Amino acid sequence: MKSKPKTLCDNRKASHDYFVLERFEAGLELVGTEVKSIRMGKANLKEAFVYVKNGEAFVRGMHISPYEKGNLFNRDPMRVRKLLMHKREIVRLGKEALKDGLTLIPLSLYLNETGKVKMQLGLCKGKHLHDKRDSAAERDANREMDRALKERNR
Repeated sequence: MKSKPKTLCDNRKASHDYFVLERFEAGLELVGTEVKSIRMGKANLKEAFVYVKNGEAFVRGMHISPYEKGNLFNRDPMRVRKLLMHKREIVRLGKEALKDGLTLIPLSLYLNETGKVKMQLGLCKGKHLHDKRDSAAERDANREMDRALKERNR
């Protein structure tokens, strides 16, 4: 039986601002102190995005706080980090991202079964204001239905 991967960091803002069309898994090129800091939950994906340049994928805007005991081995918290994916996947994602209104957004950081830090990417399309209102209305309606069912079952 496969165990559920341990989520270390989520990008909750992404589901509010974008429709996620497709999801992908990518590895990250990190140094040891960054891995330790991520495992402690000191990473932030809020303003992060992914871009493809020269057949390589990079994540920009991801903040990993410096590891407290890392002193001289710590790196810049906002540095651009390379994503590790198959070449075919990167080329395909680069072409998809060039289409109208699509972008690559990091959705979460997690540990896989082997203990490696992985990133879940989403090929996303931006939401308009009315779409955000529709999502909020749907969420409120579901919440009201759940409350009514709970009251009825008492």
